Amino acid sequence: MGKETVHKINKSRAIRRLVIWYKRNSAVTSIVDTAASSAVTASNVAGNVVSGAGSVVSTASNVAGNVAGNVVSSAESVVNTASTVVSNASSLAKNTLQPLVFDPLKRLQNSDNILDKVDDSQSNRIWIAVDGMGGDYAPGPILEGCLEAISRFPINIKFVGKIEKVKNAAEKIGLVELLEKEIEKNRLELIDSGDPIGMNEEATAVRKRKNASINVAMDLVRNNKAQAVYSAGNSGAMMASAVFRIGRLKGIDRPAIGALFPTRDQTRPVLVLDVGANTDCKPSYLYQFALLGNIYAKDVLQVKKPRIGLLNIGEEECKGNDLSLKTFALLSTEKNFDFGGNCEGRDVLSGSFDVVVCDGFTGNILLKFLESVGGVLLDILRSELPRGRRGKVGSAFLKSNLIRIKKRLDHAEHGGALLLGVNGICVIGHGSSKSLSVVSALRLAHSAVNHNVMENLNQLQKLQVLNS
Repeated sequence: MGKETVHKINKSRAIRRLVIWYKRNSAVTSIVDTAASSAVTASNVAGNVVSGAGSVVSTASNVAGNVAGNVVSSAESVVNTASTVVSNASSLAKNTLQPLVFDPLKRLQNSDNILDKVDDSQSNRIWIAVDGMGGDYAPGPILEGCLEAISRFPINIKFVGKIEKVKNAAEKIGLVELLEKEIEKNRLELIDSGDPIGMNEEATAVRKRKNASINVAMDLVRNNKAQAVYSAGNSGAMMASAVFRIGRLKGIDRPAIGALFPTRDQTRPVLVLDVGANTDCKPSYLYQFALLGNIYAKDVLQVKKPRIGLLNIGEEECKGNDLSLKTFALLSTEKNFDFGGNCEGRDVLSGSFDVVVCDGFTGNILLKFLESVGGVLLDILRSELPRGRRGKVGSAFLKSNLIRIKKRLDHAEHGGALLLGVNGICVIGHGSSKSLSVVSALRLAHSAVNHNVMENLNQLQKLQVLNS
């Protein structure tokens, strides 16, 4: 028996062993299929390596052979080479897709070419005030995100913070030259301020510390020197500063924080509000949240007819507490939006609703729960994978896909949320925001300005129910 014949037998045995292993581990096979479906682009780049259990091994072997440029001599080399190819392909896909992991406005690129083709004309660029001192990692990553956003979108930045600290941070991360270049082009301006309102401070501290970075940034909007404001700092302080400095919309009793949650359709998130601004609510507040969310979904998310849901413990209109029952009666008679009825917790991420309203206490719990899901899911899957060589093979196929899934579920990666109900465009970032999140949040701010959100929100005051 020749060497070539022996090699072919060994190769076939290796493939059969891997196929048998995947069939016996149906749970892992199911996870592979699910992960592959959630990253179609990654699968295409890898040559549909993870399209199925049998085809995974077969295709991996063929690719491994092409990469190595010779015949694989043992089952172990087949596994190692195939794993390397899949890892490289997944890394390529990750680098390509990461900026759009869960960009809530990704689909706007198809109809809003202005986001992709930056116009250098200053007359077409909008000014956004940024609280450069707000956030766990400020000011470095905030500045880095701003500089990146300036190069990608038609925006200018008024960066508010302690100038000495900002310059030191720029020097530390190697951005001094780029910072000076953007300042010379009049696309970025440094605005001096005092210290930020700390994460552990009361929101009312904004009244005493007028020179706090969030107050200085908010004043720029009030004085029409900026068209939007962004901060990754204390969200309560930002809300208080917005209410005190630019005021509420006429007819809106309480502003609400709207957060975007992922759904089965990556390009169509669901807006949940309120997620923390108002722990105690009246039916009229939730009705106003629905009106605000409806305009947000139409203007920013470009949903023609948003479907509104009321978060509740059951679909039936007779279910829920006193707040839910009274709110349901109020929403069901409204003709200014499409009310789809009660939304159970399991339906929030189903894609059945475009906007879900609830009180801030419930919404914040829902938000914090979702933030933990990505990490917990990844830990569970890691613990369930077999040990040894088989576990390494499974991990090689799953790792990049699972990281992308985790990012889709991680609210810190989603950029920011609009503070709805105040008389200006305010985007609240996650406290742990880094440069990618800042870029996404500034895109959100630009889109809100570009789609005339404030103009449409101001039309709400004409509704009779808000004036009664």
